[in-house]
Amino acid sequence: MFYYVLKYVILGPLLRLLFRPRIEGLEHIPEDGAAIVAGNHLSFSDHFLMPAIIKRRITFLAKAEYFTGPGLKGRLTAAFFRSAGQIPVDRSGKDAGQAAIREGLGVLSKGELLGIYPEGTRSHDGRLYKGKVGVAVMALKARVPVVPCAMVGTFEIQPPGRVVPRIKQVTIRFGEPLDFSRFAGMEDQKAAIRAVTDEIMYAILGLSGQEYVDEYAAKVKAEQAEQAKKFPKRRR
Repeated sequence: MFYYVLKYVILGPLLRLLFRPRIEGLEHIPEDGAAIVAGNHLSFSDHFLMPAIIKRRITFLAKAEYFTGPGLKGRLTAAFFRSAGQIPVDRSGKDAGQAAIREGLGVLSKGELLGIYPEGTRSHDGRLYKGKVGVAVMALKARVPVVPCAMVGTFEIQPPGRVVPRIKQVTIRFGEPLDFSRFAGMEDQKAAIRAVTDEIMYAILGLSGQEYVDEYAAKVKAEQAEQAKKFPKRRR
């Protein structure tokens, strides 16, 4: 119940008023039945803007850190994500990916919409990074379409490190649903799930116009952090 109050009474109208989102291709979201909405991830604001404009309820797999933060801010964040019906996923450990897939398949088995960011983390520089294969595994196992989505302008309103977003218009684009029925029964084949993942990322790229990097965002972030430790900037 609170999800719909948040969406239609509190947060949704406020976001539409402030950011005046330009929405393209909303008709590509199925009116009923299970489907995956796979998008790029540029900003913390993405968590609110995309769900606010989709008519149906959509559930995202959210990182567990949003539910375990310390202090008042942590408690408020956790309460918000729980109220919005989001599912915490522990991304640490070798079984994390399988846990996320199980949770996602549970949502799809109910005929609902599942939202996922195939990059696995926010882009730290506005570029589009290589997709992780979990989205492909879920699409093939559940035999559901994937709707590509591109958030445009959210990196500019709230880049990493910025707490309060700038008030500026953003664009949210949805592409035609991708049908992967030709890969039926191949969800355990590495080549197939990689091909499906790359097709999804290519569709997102076509909608977003971002520069593409054929590496995982988390790996690039870690390498840059390591470099920063080795060569810290000198204070003037």
